[in-house]
Amino acid sequence: MKKVLLTVLTVILCLSFMIGGSVSASTPTVYKFNFGAGSEVPGGYIQVNASEAYTPDKRYGFNTPQDVINVAASGTGVGSTAVQFVKYGVTSANTFNVDLDKGLYQVQVMLGDTSRSSVAAEGVYQLLNLTGINPEDSFLIPITDGQLNLIVTAGREGQAHTLSALIITKVSKYPVMPRTIWIGGDSTVANYYPKDADELVGWGQIIPELVNPEIFQVRNMASAGQIAKGFLEGGSLDTILKYIKRGDYFLFEMGINDEKAYSEGQFTIYMRQIVEAVKAKGATVVLVTPQGRAISWTTDGVSLVHYAEDDFYRHAIIALSKEQNVKLVDLNVLSSAYFTSIGPAETELLYKTGDWLHFNRKGATVLAKLVVQDLQKQGMDGFDYLISF
Repeated sequence: MKKVLLTVLTVILCLSFMIGGSVSASTPTVYKFNFGAGSEVPGGYIQVNASEAYTPDKRYGFNTPQDVINVAASGTGVGSTAVQFVKYGVTSANTFNVDLDKGLYQVQVMLGDTSRSSVAAEGVYQLLNLTGINPEDSFLIPITDGQLNLIVTAGREGQAHTLSALIITKVSKYPVMPRTIWIGGDSTVANYYPKDADELVGWGQIIPELVNPEIFQVRNMASAGQIAKGFLEGGSLDTILKYIKRGDYFLFEMGINDEKAYSEGQFTIYMRQIVEAVKAKGATVVLVTPQGRAISWTTDGVSLVHYAEDDFYRHAIIALSKEQNVKLVDLNVLSSAYFTSIGPAETELLYKTGDWLHFNRKGATVLAKLVVQDLQKQGMDGFDYLISF
C-alpha cells in the first residue's frame, strides 16, 4: 500500500499543477479507512466495522450497514480484514459514504479476496474486474454534491465483493477532471491484477506508460468477454458519458467476441450508437481494429499465413470510421506486419503461454506502442512522446 500511495501522491502533484487548484482546509484533505473487525488499527487509518452507520456528525459510514458484513482477508496489515457488500449493484443504496467538500479527489482502493469485483461510485463504474488477494487501483472523481458514495459490486456474479482499505485524497478544489484518454475494449485491452504481473496484460493497461502524465490521465474501461452491445448497455459507456469532455480521447477496440454474438450488421448498429454518443460530448473518437493473429507461418518462417484481415468485423470498423468521420488505428495490419518482421519464434514470446490471442507484458507493450505511434503519425494532439521499439 505504501508503494502505491507514493505513486498516487506523485500523480496528485502533477494533477494539482495541471488543474491549477489548491485544496480546501475546511475538511480533511486525506481520509484513510481500514475496513473489518481488526484488533489493531494501522497507523493513520480509521477503523470501520461493517455495523458502522453513516451519521452527519461522523461524516462517514455505511448507508445500509445491515447489508454489510465483516470478513477476513488473506493479506497483511490493512489487507488482513475486509467488509463484504452483501447487497450490491452500480446504483445500489448499500454504499460507503464520506462527506467531502466540492472538488476533485483521488480515490485509492484495496479490496479483500476476490475472483472478480468492480468498484462503482456516484452511480457508475469506476474500476472494472479487480481479481486476487488485495488487488489495488485508483481513480479520479469530481465531487459536486458533498458526498462520495462508493460500493464494491459484481464483476462476476456469485463472488464475495469486498473492501479492505480506502484512501481519499483531495487534488483540487475544482471538481474538473483533467484531460483523459478513455479506453474501451475486450480482454486483449483490459487491465489485469496485480497490475505489475507479466503473464497476462492488456494493451490498454500499458497506455499510461506511453503518454505524458502532465497532459493525460488514462481510464481503461475494457473488460474480458466484452461485446459492443454489452459496452453500450452494461454500464461501461455510462461512466464515459458521465465524465468525458472536449479535449478527451476515446480509444475503442471491439469485434473479437462480437463475431460470435451477432451479425456484422447488428455489430455496426451498436458501434454506431456508441460512437455517436461519445461524439456528442465533444470528445475525439479513435476506432481500433483488433490485433492480427499469429496462428501459422509459411514454410520459410517469414510471412504470416493468416493476418485475420477478414476477421473480428474489421471491415465494418473501417467502414464505420469513414461514415462517422472518426480516426482509425488499424492495429490488425500494424501488428500483423510487426509479427511478420520479427518471425515466429520472437512472436511466440509476446503471447501468454499456451494462448495465441492474449498477450504477456512484452506483447501488450508492443501493441500499445503500435497504437500510440500511429496516433503520433496522424498528428493527434497531446501524443508528443517519442515512442520506439
